[in-house]
Amino acid sequence: MTGFARVWGVLSGLAAAAAFAAPSIAADSPTLARIKSSGAITIGHREASIPFSYLGPDQKPIGFSLDLCAAIVERVKTELNLPNLAVKYTPVNSSNRIPLIQSGTIDIECGGTANDRKRQEQVSFSVATFVSQPRWLVKADSGLKTAGDLKGKTIVVTQGSNAVGFAQGVNAKEQLGFNIVQAKDHAESFLMLNTGRAAAFMEDDILLAGLKAAAAKPDALIFLPEGYAKIYYGLMFTKGDTGFKALVDDVLSKQMASGQFEKTYAKWFTRAIPPKGENLAFPLTDELQQRIAHPSDAVD
Repeated sequence: MTGFARVWGVLSGLAAAAAFAAPSIAADSPTLARIKSSGAITIGHREASIPFSYLGPDQKPIGFSLDLCAAIVERVKTELNLPNLAVKYTPVNSSNRIPLIQSGTIDIECGGTANDRKRQEQVSFSVATFVSQPRWLVKADSGLKTAGDLKGKTIVVTQGSNAVGFAQGVNAKEQLGFNIVQAKDHAESFLMLNTGRAAAFMEDDILLAGLKAAAAKPDALIFLPEGYAKIYYGLMFTKGDTGFKALVDDVLSKQMASGQFEKTYAKWFTRAIPPKGENLAFPLTDELQQRIAHPSDAVD
């Protein structure tokens, strides 16, 4: 045997041993193993969570989160060597999205779900893809400039919303003497603001932005500058699946580093979107820019 042959034989043996010893990415991830076995990935989506995940004019799911998940699907195809991977879509709602993740019915939820410690006991989340805050929406001609100007006035929140507690907390901490009225739903809260029965409407900022964009006269409404507790949204998947989380976070982090994430954000939050061509006019916040610079799934 020549020296070259001996060396080649040793190298070939080492390569084979390394290939045998190295676990596949699917073996490290129940989610990826399931996808590889079935030849399909199932995405959970919302039907009316504009602009994150909703049904477009053709009744197919579209939105910011769906675009992010499309990049994740492409990475899964590469990692599992499945160029013909089937992509299935399953509608989810607030009540069933976590159980559907836990049962393995869906592989990843691409909606607008808040990451918090209670949910972390049941599922895992990607690095933050959006940062929301409760904010005040007021009429532009009201003369109100800050939350302090609301002292002694009637403000509205929606019954059952987290904003109820936030408004009560602000009222107590800053001793503003609000008259807090709880409307039955967001539509009624918005009506109370527009008809002058309430001086301000407190709710999640992106929800208010959607209501404002859909109003007959969007410029007649403005946000007050104050924002409160940060609420971090993320893509949701099986708890403790470190292999799948590593893949998802790597895709999102690289998009944030390259500038692609900001381009996708601009597409859905600062430009006209289907189905009515409304512009949410919701530019990147300082809080989200911080997470783009330093991707993390941490919550306050």
